[in-house]
Amino acid sequence: MHNLPKFHPKHMTWLMPLILSGIMSGSISCFNMLLNKGLIDGFLGLWLHAWSMSWMMAFPLILIVLPLVRKLLMQFVQMPPESSAK
Repeated sequence: MHNLPKFHPKHMTWLMPLILSGIMSGSISCFNMLLNKGLIDGFLGLWLHAWSMSWMMAFPLILIVLPLVRKLLMQFVQMPPESSAK
C-alpha cells in the first residue's frame, strides 16, 4: 500500500464529491429499498441498479450545488482574520 500512486491535491475538487456522493446515494438508496420492499429475492441487483442511477444524479448535482452552498454559507460565517505571520 505504500507504493500506490497519489492524486495531486487539485483533484480533491472532484474526488471528494465523487466519494461522498457514492456513499450517500448508496446508503440512502439501500435504506429506501429496505423500507419499501424489504429483503426480497434479487434485492442486491435491484439495489445496485437503484444506486447506480442515484449516483449518476448525485455526483453532478453535488459538483454544481456545492460551490453555491459554499458561497451562500460564506454570507453567514465569520472567517478569522488572516494572520500576518512574517
